[in-house]
Amino acid sequence: MTTETRPTADRTADPAGTSSIWSDLARPLPAWLPRAKLGIFIHWGAYSVPAWAEPSGALGAVPDEEWFTHNAYAEWYANTIRIPGSPAAEHHHQTYGDAPYDDFLDAWTADRFDPAAWAALFAEAGAQYVVPTTKHHDGIALWDAPGTGTRNTVHRGPRRDLVGDLAAAVRAAGMRFGVYYSGGLDWSTTSFPPHTSGAEVSSLRPNDAAYNCYALLHVRDLVQRYAPDVLWNDINWPDAGKRTGAWSLHELFRDFYAGNPDGVVNDRWGDTHWDYRTSEYEHGTAVEVDTDWEQCRGLGFSFGYNQVEDESVVLSGHQLATLLADVVSRGGRLLLNVGPTAAGEIPALQQQSLRDLGRWTADVGETLRSATRVDPAVARNGDDPWTRWLDTPDGLVALVDRTGTTPLAFDPTAADGAAGAVLTGRATVSATDDGAEVDVAEPGAGPVAVRFPWRRR
Repeated sequence: MTTETRPTADRTADPAGTSSIWSDLARPLPAWLPRAKLGIFIHWGAYSVPAWAEPSGALGAVPDEEWFTHNAYAEWYANTIRIPGSPAAEHHHQTYGDAPYDDFLDAWTADRFDPAAWAALFAEAGAQYVVPTTKHHDGIALWDAPGTGTRNTVHRGPRRDLVGDLAAAVRAAGMRFGVYYSGGLDWSTTSFPPHTSGAEVSSLRPNDAAYNCYALLHVRDLVQRYAPDVLWNDINWPDAGKRTGAWSLHELFRDFYAGNPDGVVNDRWGDTHWDYRTSEYEHGTAVEVDTDWEQCRGLGFSFGYNQVEDESVVLSGHQLATLLADVVSRGGRLLLNVGPTAAGEIPALQQQSLRDLGRWTADVGETLRSATRVDPAVARNGDDPWTRWLDTPDGLVALVDRTGTTPLAFDPTAADGAAGAVLTGRATVSATDDGAEVDVAEPGAGPVAVRFPWRRR
């Protein structure tokens, strides 16, 4: 994933200072996106063979001067093992000797990959869209990408079109399909030293016209083959393409929208154009305001499968439900990552968390999908005790994550505290002068949800 710092510019920001070259791309978001509160990210690659990273902490919580040497992202293995003295470099030497990274591509079998089973699991968790990596920073493509020769999963390793298999399965399960692409970094096309700071991620990246054309060909091929609804770029885009005209990023966006009016793009293309903002773990959270933002994170500290991570690191289903409730209450949506093994299995611990989350979303899924932020004049989120609020067409919804009695302060002229209905969990509700209170006997699979009918809106 990323460690670069994205500016908090407006939607049509332009590095040349002439926003008009991007402003013609601005348009209302398609109707499906505001209802898509949960997506599934998939990081799967040759890095899933060593499947190793030091679980040092969440991005944004570990100081930049420590992060790269102690990188918690297993998908950054090819970079981290090049940093002298890093724990990953020591692990690689002890386990694989001097084996080059590309040996992992040939060892990646995907022999137990069942895309229909994956899609069924994601749907069970309550997801509305799925975004797999198609090419991460190591440059290995998960489809027969133009210009990659045999360095892709069709000609080596799994020997199949993994992107195509996933696209078909995801759509058959009733979900939207998107594609992740690393346009900002491709270690196979450069001879830069390893990245050891966030500043170097920005400065040591390919920016030339040749790489711009290479990346454009890839994304256009993904669009033509798989018709994704989401283009999820990472890190940045080569500077040579940040313009209008032939072989430009502007032309790519224009053609993408023309071919798919439901299509959207994220904000990791540099200071160009975007449909929505993104944060990652505890990094870049300044964009988590109002609406049109998405928080992405793994179930643990890594996106790619990390064999070192256990129950102490991986979020439980209840923790996921609380996280999703918090994100939605603040106007965002959650893109939650799974990291499959090299064989193509989603680890049992990750599966259990998703299934447990699904027990909660089975009760409150439509409530979440229809929810928007509550006017702070009506009710406010609180952390002591933990309460979150949702504005839905059917009423004001409170989310409570503790047993016992919790006061729920809200404007009683806006919603009816005497008519509260419990949507999930075991609890009783009674009206008070300043709203209501809920007595929770058992939260269940996630926070208790209580809906109060509107008196006025």
